[in-house]
Amino acid sequence: MRRPTVSVRGTPARATGLLLAALLLLVAVVLSVSVGSRSIPIADVWSLVVHRDDSEASLIVHEVRLPRTVLGLLVGAGLGLAGALLQALTRNPLADPGLLGVTYGAAAAVVVAVALLGPVAPALQVWFAILGAGAATAVVYVVAGGSRATPVRLALAGIAMTFALYAVVRGATILDRSALERYRFWQVGSLSGQDPDRVLQMAPFLAVGIVLALLLARPLNALALGDEAGRALGLRAGATRTTTIVAATLLAGAATAAAGPLAFVGLVVPHVARILAGPDHRWSLPYALVLAPALLLLADVVGRVVASPQELRVSIVISLIGGPVFILLVRRRGVPRL
Repeated sequence: MRRPTVSVRGTPARATGLLLAALLLLVAVVLSVSVGSRSIPIADVWSLVVHRDDSEASLIVHEVRLPRTVLGLLVGAGLGLAGALLQALTRNPLADPGLLGVTYGAAAAVVVAVALLGPVAPALQVWFAILGAGAATAVVYVVAGGSRATPVRLALAGIAMTFALYAVVRGATILDRSALERYRFWQVGSLSGQDPDRVLQMAPFLAVGIVLALLLARPLNALALGDEAGRALGLRAGATRTTTIVAATLLAGAATAAAGPLAFVGLVVPHVARILAGPDHRWSLPYALVLAPALLLLADVVGRVVASPQELRVSIVISLIGGPVFILLVRRRGVPRL
């Protein structure tokens, strides 16, 4: 069989688009650090970034805005890449990080830990959430057939796991008020009010997940041709699926543990990335890596400004933006097969 080649036509346009996306991300970072519910002159903000002092403004910049911006960068990158990986793996354009039970796996672990152990330190909550996400994904993978799992089996097993975990969460929150209070705070995804140490706790998981995701670009291109064609190209389909699930779990689990469930980021951004970069994962994955944190940070800035001096949670803003955008994409282009 003749080995098919991937066309490189349009590469300069893709590279230019990726550069523009990176510039958009830079603008989002600048706005995230500069703008907030507390008005501080922009010149003073960037002076305080370089020269920290004991003022209240310096405390806001270094203890609130900078950690919040870094958290938004990491969470956005994790959710965007996880969504792109899961859509490629399941060949389901409606897949998102919650498909394999990642979101409710994290939620169930946090709620059960609080119900059984009482108040749990935020640092431990991150670990419980990541372990819960990983355990849920592992069960889904085994039930779906392991290395022989098909996209349809993965989707069905993920849906079943999500409903089962939802029942666990609801039962625990009904029986334990402290678990209910913690879950109510956590389920409304937000970048605010988070422990700055969470950035350090989640960074290793996200770093490994990002590296794995980018290394999977070529194997996923081959997998998109089908298992038989992929094997003819030397692809190990089972290993590729396993690695993709591990990478998506690390990315989505760490992001969800840190900021709670954030809908639409992992669903909409991969669609936009494919519209801009095409189906080649060597380009669509980097686009998702850059565009997702830009969207998340810009939504967070909007939430700070429109309700000032209060704030709208970023999950609410993302839903208000992501819902209409996704409907527009579906109506104009349809839901493509992957």
